[in-house]
Parts: sequence; structure tokens; C-alpha cells
Amino acid sequence: MEQNNICRHNEFCGGCTYQGTDYGEQLRTKESAVRSLFSSAEITPARFAPIEGCPREQRFGYRNKMEYTFGDMVKDGPLCLGMHKIKNFMSIVTVDECQLVHPDFNRILRFTLDFCTDRGYVKYHKKSHLGLLRNLVVRRGVRTGELLVNIVTSSQSEFDEDAWKEGLLALPLDCRIVGIMHTLNDGLADTVACDELRLLYGREYYYEELLGLRFIVHEFAFFQTNVDAVERLYSEALALIPDLEGKTVFDLYCGTGTISQIAARSAARVLGVEIVPESVESARENAALNGLDNCEFVCGDVFAVLDTRQDKPDVIIVDPPRAGMSQEAVTRIASYGVKQILYISCNPKSLVKNLAWFAELGYEAEYVRPYDNFPMTRHVETVVLMSKANT
Repeated sequence: MEQNNICRHNEFCGGCTYQGTDYGEQLRTKESAVRSLFSSAEITPARFAPIEGCPREQRFGYRNKMEYTFGDMVKDGPLCLGMHKIKNFMSIVTVDECQLVHPDFNRILRFTLDFCTDRGYVKYHKKSHLGLLRNLVVRRGVRTGELLVNIVTSSQSEFDEDAWKEGLLALPLDCRIVGIMHTLNDGLADTVACDELRLLYGREYYYEELLGLRFIVHEFAFFQTNVDAVERLYSEALALIPDLEGKTVFDLYCGTGTISQIAARSAARVLGVEIVPESVESARENAALNGLDNCEFVCGDVFAVLDTRQDKPDVIIVDPPRAGMSQEAVTRIASYGVKQILYISCNPKSLVKNLAWFAELGYEAEYVRPYDNFPMTRHVETVVLMSKANT
């Protein structure tokens, strides 16, 4: 999906930074930023490859998940549903013509906003903690065309579940809704959390396909946001480790086990560690779905899990969240003394901090390559292959 015009929400929405900027310039800016961070940290890789961009047809409509927020643009103004306003966390911009998502997302958002407005439902206020409406979550299986829709509210008043469900199912959509949910969340934090999940229609998961494998993705499980781009990234990243035959691989911060299962097709055994229970559940289901019996998935903090294990890896892959890894986790990982560690990062700032710690423990950055998996935004992924010095 390619767009030619600057998004009409661009003036206020904080989702995109580079709308209207030449794509080549976007790539140069992102690569320069990553190189600058490496230089400031005095990390000089043996090879720093040019940034990998997205093909023209994949620069828009690539997001397979959105967490929208209910609120208002101005205090006590009309109900809005969308993204936080630039530099104003309390204000919400309705984004029913967003270019980074499939058009079905915009149709579902518009219907839900109109539905809630017509019934006089009130937004949940972040400071007073009063009100009903909190979030709308839409997820899509890119290869399967399956949609999940989940509205998140407090339990302070009633929400007409049946009418909303029937309205969604009547929408003229390109994809197919396979699950509709209502999540009750009375927590004080401004996050999508679940006190109670009500399944109104279908199932609470969708199917996705990635590099010849099939994945079950539960509503609250992590999955890569840009399927086409992550296929390229994973293929090229794993190719940096040419021979996994007969080896034991530790995939740390493994999410729903995508890298684990891709590696398991060659490796003798893979251990995946992840702290989110829903993701671990999905990983186990997915391994069974794909007939892979050489994968083990453990739920828990990486350092705590490794500290109790007696088995040792030949290769370690890490794909941590934006905060990166704790120093104790880095120390524990380095203590295995494996020849190669593959680091896949979604935040170059935490990446270079972790690489500096690894350098103190004898690991050198052998190869670095940034990936632009999220065009029009600030985000950049980076793959780093580290090697044990003097091996």
C-alpha cells in the first residue's frame, strides 16, 4: 500500500515523524543516528552495513496492531479515539484516516467512535480515574486476513456489548473479523491491562504466517508489528550464523517464539525465555502447531531463569524490549563464553549501552546493520553479531 499525500492527521498526531520527508532522506537520518550512538559509545564494529529500507509498496499500511486511546482533543471537548497529540499526552487525536494501518482499522475505529458518541459514553479520565471508555485494540493477521477487535473499558457503567458486536460484524471490511472482545480494566495505570476478558464473538487469537511457519497470536501476546519487514530482518540475521546444525540455541526475550522456531528447523535444540505468560503460551502452542518438538519455552525473567539452568548454549540470540537488558543479565549471558551472540534491538540507545557492557566482558561487535521496519516514524531496528574476542 502506497500513499502519495501527507496524512491529514499529521499536524497533531504524534505517531509519524517523517511524513512528507523523502524516503531516502529518512534512511540517511536513521542510519546517521545509529552511527552517532555507536561513535559516542566508542564502539567500532568490524563492519557497519548500510541501513536496510522497506520496498516502496511496504512503506504504508504495514502496522498489524494498534492500541487506540479514548479521550478528547481539548478539555471537555467531543469524544475522540486515536493517538496522543504531539507534546500533549492528555489530548487525543482521532486518526480515522491513518496511512500506517490497513483501511479496515480506520473503518473499525470510525464505527466504534460513532457508536460510543451516539450512546453518550464517557471517556476514562487519567487523573480522576472516572469514566468508562479506555482503549480500542485492533490486530490483523497480514497473511491470513484475520482481525481481532477488543474494546477496553472500566467497570463503572454498562457497555452495550451486543449492539457493538453486531455493528462490527455488519461493517463492509476487506479482512475477516475472527474475534471480538470486551476487556474490563480498573487499574490506575494508563496501559492496556486485563481484569476480565469477555469473548463476545469467535476466538481471542488470530493466525499469522512467517517464513513458512504458522503462528497463533493471542490478544495479549507480543508479535512483530511489520511482518514483511521482520521476515527480511530474521532471514538476514540468522544467516549471520551459518551453521546451527547440532547446536543448542538460547533465544532470550523470545516473545511468541518466532526466532526460536525458525532456528529450531536447523538447530538440535532451542530454549526460549520470555517474561510475558501469554507470549509463552503462544510460543508453546506454535511449536506444537509447526511440529517442532525440539523447542522448550520457559516463563520468567531472563537472569532469574538462566541462574537456575544447568544446560549451556552454543549460540545465544537476544531480542530484548526497548529498555534493553539489565547489567546482571548481560553478565550472566557473557558468562557462557559462547563464540557468537546475535543481538536484535528495537532501541539503538539501550543497544549501545548493552554492547559497552558486553565489551567489558570480552565481546566485540563484529557486524552491525540497521533496519527501517517502521517507515515514517523515528523507530529503527538494529542487528548486531558479537564475537568472543580471541576465539
